[in-house]
Amino acid sequence: MPAATSARARAAAVEGIRISLESDPARGKEVPDSGPGSSSYVVELLPEETGGRGISVLNRYDVSLDAVLITCLVAGP
Repeated sequence: MPAATSARARAAAVEGIRISLESDPARGKEVPDSGPGSSSYVVELLPEETGGRGISVLNRYDVSLDAVLITCLVAGP
């Protein structure tokens, strides 16, 4: 897959996660969290979904604010 197409596929996959977090903020695997009143989750995208590289999206959901903060994107080989 050409680099530009692969980059678009990765961007589209991450954008899909961002959109899905609006309706399902607790999506993904729960991970240890340091803040009271919030929970952290990781959503893993396989290379097949991103056009080449696996991506992990780490986010924190705060119940009182009803808000999600994407804290980290990790792209693997």
